[in-house]
Amino acid sequence: MAFEQAGIEIQNKEEFEELKNAVSNAFSQEIVEKYLKKVASRGLRIRDFDSVLAKQVLEQVGALSKGHSANGLYSALTLTDRAQMKEFYLFKIEEVEPELRAKYQKIYQYY
Repeated sequence: MAFEQAGIEIQNKEEFEELKNAVSNAFSQEIVEKYLKKVASRGLRIRDFDSVLAKQVLEQVGALSKGHSANGLYSALTLTDRAQMKEFYLFKIEEVEPELRAKYQKIYQYY
């Protein structure tokens, strides 16, 4: 199943695309386990996107271009753009292979 973005137009296209690419990179086969391990080591829940941004996890795993801040890009987005970014992020975490989700099941738990 492919991600279907809501029918609301993105206002800050450049920032949105850069952050979307960083999220996609974090969940790429080459980086995803490193990303999950970093989220776990920070004591975060995988669905807590705001905390992931605040702790600079995307930057630490090399998913974002040098000199950019994921939190800064996210802050530049409008409210509707932010909602669509969170929706995309939540979709990506559900695409993680079942074996990895089982290995990192603690960060996937709701409580």
